[in-house]
Amino acid sequence: MPNKQSPNEKALIVVLGSPNSETGQLYSIARERCELAMRLFHENPGAKLLLTGGFGAHFNVSAKPHAFYLQKYLMERGIPESAFLEFALSSNTLEDASLSKPIILNTDSKKITIVTSDYHYPRAKFIFEREFLDTSLEISFCTRITNAERCEIDLEPLKKHEKMALEKLKRQSD
Repeated sequence: MPNKQSPNEKALIVVLGSPNSETGQLYSIARERCELAMRLFHENPGAKLLLTGGFGAHFNVSAKPHAFYLQKYLMERGIPESAFLEFALSSNTLEDASLSKPIILNTDSKKITIVTSDYHYPRAKFIFEREFLDTSLEISFCTRITNAERCEIDLEPLKKHEKMALEKLKRQSD
């Protein structure tokens, strides 16, 4: 768990996208990430939120980008519109990092916290640390344990995909 920012530092919380329904309903994975992001937001007055997720056959085929639904969910629970940065309209985790980078570098934040799920954390960590290697940003991760009983999608294929994708990335970087 990241420490609270000092008053001079602005917290930047990056919420990674996940699947939603064809009508834009957030699945439990996204809602769990939002709940964690809200807790971090309330622990860090003045924090900013960067939401990821555009469109993709594997996670969002609705009329609006996934980040739109994340923002709607968070705002309905009291997060002010002024807390949000522009969206990173990504279609996968690699784009989460690459499209977030210029947005993040355009802020005065020195520390960022990436919010994701337990099963996604190893690959997200590998990708974000590699993407931001050339910066002086301090990156931390906050993960939510996915509640398999409440999950509307089959977690096993997601977990398998994450493991295989991380192994492939590591082989490519050798």
